[in-house]
Amino acid sequence: MKIEENKVVSLTYELRVTDEEGEDTLVETADEENPMVFLFGVSGLPEKFEQELEGKAAGDSFKFTVSSEDGYGDLDESAVVPVPKNVFEVDGKIDEEMVQVGNYIPMSDNEGNHMQGRIVSVESDHVLMDFNHPLAGMDMHFEGKVIDVREATQEEIAHGHVHGAGGHHH
Repeated sequence: MKIEENKVVSLTYELRVTDEEGEDTLVETADEENPMVFLFGVSGLPEKFEQELEGKAAGDSFKFTVSSEDGYGDLDESAVVPVPKNVFEVDGKIDEEMVQVGNYIPMSDNEGNHMQGRIVSVESDHVLMDFNHPLAGMDMHFEGKVIDVREATQEEIAHGHVHGAGGHHH
């Protein structure tokens, strides 16, 4: 069975990124015990990632690069914003362990949209937060193997995600 729309795909991979200094770093691994499992066509992954996998079958290996333009875009300087320190207060106190440079904090905007922000710096009156995707501005290099391809159930298609092992549990 080949990878195409409405198929559940399981794969192993290593993801390396090239940062702005040209350094390659291993940032993520999915192995046979914890494969990546997703519903092809509605995964929310970069379109180029799915295009590279389309038509492959269980047992096929892959190696490809998704450029930052085709991935999560370039770094957007306007996504780095100061957030008043009082936003981080719980019962009038700042959780010093949570508010540390490099930590990712779940936040929501004025319209209730959820996002992750990385703390860039902690100043006297504000916390500088970066709301860019963690892989923005980086070329992503994937190398791995397709473990399994199966038909998605009608329920998985209706819900837009995989159920059961490696997927969503209701």
